[in-house]
Amino acid sequence: MQIEISIPQQTLTLRAEDGSIIARYPVSTALKGAGEEKNSYRTPRGRHVVRATIGAGAPAGSVFKGRRATGEIWTPALGAAQPERDWILTRILWLSGCEPGFNRLGKVDSMQRYIYIHGTPDCEPMGVPHSHGCVRMRNQDVIALFDAVPAGTPVIINDD
Repeated sequence: MQIEISIPQQTLTLRAEDGSIIARYPVSTALKGAGEEKNSYRTPRGRHVVRATIGAGAPAGSVFKGRRATGEIWTPALGAAQPERDWILTRILWLSGCEPGFNRLGKVDSMQRYIYIHGTPDCEPMGVPHSHGCVRMRNQDVIALFDAVPAGTPVIINDD
């Protein structure tokens, strides 16, 4: 299997080994566009791998901070009480770049930048750039993706 993320189309496609499409989901990548540098708040491009999967069995809407469940479940009231919080919900697929000097090591390391595919509140826009660099998905979609792919799954993020 392979995950392909299109920044222009704001989609994530899960492909089988033979290239056939298993599923396609709307996503939201970085509001500031594509880019690899630390602290750029941009979505890194190129070849990646799912280095770790976090959140198996957690309820939909579970809140994560520092890759650990906080015990909170996102609600509109919780969101309203903390409007500036970057909500990481439900599941995390932590990405690691595979291209030294482009998205791995030094100032461009996707894993050190904490670039994830993760759930987000359902009220957040989807299909348009809006994240801080990660790839956001609807909670039910990220659960389905998480259940379908193991750590080690290749991920391609492109902006063409």
